[in-house]
Amino acid sequence: MSLSEHRQAIDQLDAEIVKLLNERTRHVLAIGEIKLKAGEEIYAPHRERAVFEKVCALNQGPITGEQLRTIYREIMSSALALEKTMTIAYFGPEATFTHQAAIQKFGSSLTYSAQKTIGDVFTEVSKRSADYGVVPVENSTEGVVTHTLDMFVDSDLKIVSQIMLRIQQCLMSNSPMAKLKKLYVHPQSLAQCRGWLQKHLPRVEIIETSSNARSAEMAAAEKFSAALGGVLAAEKYGLNVLAQDIQDNAVNVTRFLVLGRRCSPPTGDDRTSLMVSVADKAGALHEAIAAFRKNKINMTKIESRPSKRKAWEYFFFIDCAGHFQEPKVAKAIEELGRHCHFVKILGSYPNTE
Repeated sequence: MSLSEHRQAIDQLDAEIVKLLNERTRHVLAIGEIKLKAGEEIYAPHRERAVFEKVCALNQGPITGEQLRTIYREIMSSALALEKTMTIAYFGPEATFTHQAAIQKFGSSLTYSAQKTIGDVFTEVSKRSADYGVVPVENSTEGVVTHTLDMFVDSDLKIVSQIMLRIQQCLMSNSPMAKLKKLYVHPQSLAQCRGWLQKHLPRVEIIETSSNARSAEMAAAEKFSAALGGVLAAEKYGLNVLAQDIQDNAVNVTRFLVLGRRCSPPTGDDRTSLMVSVADKAGALHEAIAAFRKNKINMTKIESRPSKRKAWEYFFFIDCAGHFQEPKVAKAIEELGRHCHFVKILGSYPNTE
């Protein structure tokens, strides 16, 4: 085929794609009306996952599966925006990794609301000023975000989904690397890149900031200054990326939680998060978690936090495989309750990795 013939074929395909996208969206809007009348949530993580799996199974290339997921993420985002004015609160400010994670999950067509604290995200969703919230919960290098765990003690919100974001730290500045004198950096980014910085910028003055976005803002305002953060921050503040992927650990992933008011039904591959408080006696925790082994359920995580209500009293946060509606998981939770002061189900959600 000639160049003009290829272009003509593309024009015809574009016309068909636009027609089909609008036809698809009309069906989505009709489903949205049915859900609203029934009092159901518009956003359905289990359905989202099913769509991704189906379209990727149909894919024969040359588009990669990941590229196809990105395209469909935006198709679904635009449909969500047409169904309902949807607001996503996230632990801000704008252009942080949490903001990036929120966009990765919900797409660019929705309204995003940056919050100053993790507690503010919980509050916005609880009082229905936001439909969903996104907060960090743990990093593969630096461990858990304890404030997020603590917020669940008094909150009725549920974990409805999770986001795994590969953290790619960048050095950004509008000055050459050889002339840098100051580096603005959030403490967690500093911890993740300490080895690289000691090797490449050993004499640069390091100034800690409240966020990666703040680091980028400061670096943009001063000559011979740089910042660490994500590409989104570099784009927002007009900085050049001098070095990319500079984190010391190549496998640097942060897990974020999506907060909502109602859990999704089982998908067949889910994770359940629980919060428990055990009796203050020898062997109480061992006896409690034996319920998972007895019912052949994989417990993927356990984390303790002081209750802040009574000295030496602790809450334990547990993640396990399965959905709380599945019989063997329900049985394990029931048995767990016999050894605990209380058991709180924080949510069951698709186990995306």
